[in-house]
Amino acid sequence: MDVEKILENLKRAVIEYDAEGAASWAEKAVEAKIDPIKALDALTEGIRQVGDGFGKGELWLPDLVGAAEAMMHAMPIVEEEISRRGVKRKTLGTVVLGTVYGDIHSIGKTMVATLLTAAGFAVHDLGVNIIAEEFVEAIKKYKPDILAMSALMTMTMPEQRKVIKTLEKEGLRNKIKVMVGGGALTAEFAQSIRADGYEPTAIGAVELAKRLVQR
Repeated sequence: MDVEKILENLKRAVIEYDAEGAASWAEKAVEAKIDPIKALDALTEGIRQVGDGFGKGELWLPDLVGAAEAMMHAMPIVEEEISRRGVKRKTLGTVVLGTVYGDIHSIGKTMVATLLTAAGFAVHDLGVNIIAEEFVEAIKKYKPDILAMSALMTMTMPEQRKVIKTLEKEGLRNKIKVMVGGGALTAEFAQSIRADGYEPTAIGAVELAKRLVQR
């Protein structure tokens, strides 16, 4: 099968929310020795199309989540090949993202991760229920431009303050921008914990991230 066909099927798997297909076509791309950056571009283009549809009100939250899940099945395969080859990809910046400890809500975080990826950021999604030390380890490992934290419950909001204080203690706070969001948050709270930015919507989070990396 030719290169273009594999890449087209990889993109289509994301658009059609086919998680198993996305992983399968990613493996075929590796087997065919396709440039993994081209495979990543195909995945990103699929997510971008879904993200654009969501932004225009033509697609809905389940569509975005389905596309994100498909992409997440393929990404580790493609990223491993990028790492193996030692190639570099151009991005707007790198983001480490996760939902704080005590909170297992993932939909909002997944939406933000998906739309950031579609916009051209390299995103490392740590998942949910992430303790401060795990955020610190990820920052040391990935050296991101931005740390993005989500907290949907009032009782987990203080965890965001704890993470920022831990970053200060580790001497990392001045090396990254911190953006926060989640249903429970307010701009006032974000300011009180000395976050660099707050945004209540997933689409707005992308614009905030773009502004933060330009500062």
